[in-house]
Amino acid sequence: MLHLGWFVGRGYSVHAWNQPWSGSIGSDWASGELLTDLARAMDRACFDYLMIEDGSFVTDAYRGSSEWHLRNAATVPKLDPMPLIPLLGHATSRLGLVPTITTGFYPPYLAARLAVTLDHLTGGRVGLNLVTAHNDRTAQNFGLDRHYEHDLRYEMADEWIEVVNRLWESWEPGAVVADPESGAFADNRKVHPIEFEGRYYRSRGPLNAPAGPQGRPVICQAGGSPAGIAFAAKHADTIVARARGIDGAKAYRSEVIARMIECGRDPKRCKVMFCTGIVLGETMQEAHDKKERLDRAMAENLEPRLAQLSFLSGIDFSRFDLDAPLPDIQTNASRSLTTLYTSGTGARTLREALSDPASGGVDFVGTPDSVAADMGEAIAEIGGDGLMITEGLTRRTIGEITDGLAPALQRRRLMRSRYNHALFRDNLLEF
Repeated sequence: MLHLGWFVGRGYSVHAWNQPWSGSIGSDWASGELLTDLARAMDRACFDYLMIEDGSFVTDAYRGSSEWHLRNAATVPKLDPMPLIPLLGHATSRLGLVPTITTGFYPPYLAARLAVTLDHLTGGRVGLNLVTAHNDRTAQNFGLDRHYEHDLRYEMADEWIEVVNRLWESWEPGAVVADPESGAFADNRKVHPIEFEGRYYRSRGPLNAPAGPQGRPVICQAGGSPAGIAFAAKHADTIVARARGIDGAKAYRSEVIARMIECGRDPKRCKVMFCTGIVLGETMQEAHDKKERLDRAMAENLEPRLAQLSFLSGIDFSRFDLDAPLPDIQTNASRSLTTLYTSGTGARTLREALSDPASGGVDFVGTPDSVAADMGEAIAEIGGDGLMITEGLTRRTIGEITDGLAPALQRRRLMRSRYNHALFRDNLLEF
């Protein structure tokens, strides 16, 4: 059995703008209906969770302007996913819902209270994807001139989550008695200030709301740098990882397990989900023809990847010679993804790296049944735990994955066909 999730890498935004199968996305993207349709389909197919990326800036690194990203609706506009979560919860029954929150710009008390509220509203199905934010432009929107140094951000996040955990624990189990006979709603002896005073944060507490059904919402982390991996191994209940192919995934998982053991944690309590790119067809020939078309189109137009790298790194990649040796990129922004996308197998130039057809994940091409079989073999070789769909989001891709691939996995008993628990964490840790 493998766990399966979907990572909406463009967040609550305009998906597949001006592309086939995008429907009326230009006029209805802000309604949230596309993400609601995705959540319903995933719930019906018994996925583990839906994770939604987020960001709080308009990038202007590529060619020194925001023009390309705004024209192509790439990373902007983007709405806050937090208010969408209760709507997705209402539309689903058991699916885990994981919005992204930045430890850098959400005060611990605000984040703890927001997460508790969402956990109550969804009946215990909320997680938080913790990010440290990666861009100076984000920092400038919150009053800083430059963002904190990369590894310092994780050091601050380590203290941040300590505060948040203690706030979630500030109401003991049983603090809410709701006894009409005595007239008592809550027992003050079981609600405690936390009196936290650290290097970066201070909070008196207690939280002014009791813990949600899960107690502690599921913590998700997707850091790929050494600092990010160390943070995830210490705190995360599930990790979203990008690793090139099965060998890369095996190496990543081994490192995470070793670090978890160093932290005194049971590795079985954290599920590692590897990002995957999937191309499906009704026949093998159709799938491979489709993959060839996609690869050819990407190699003929590298601008989207150049713009994406500029977004991730904060460095204008348009200024590099595509056919010169790969530049040595030093960035204080998203280090792991910048490295991943400029390290194509055997690549000697930037053009070769960006023309690499691999998604930077564990990729599959074929019919739903053949891909299901390949996924089972891949996870068995990696050693667990699951895969995160990263497909571009349209109603066509939703149908292909949830009504084509998922049933094929279920027929092979590689994926659950029903939920056995009400809470997100319980379903995540079931196997």
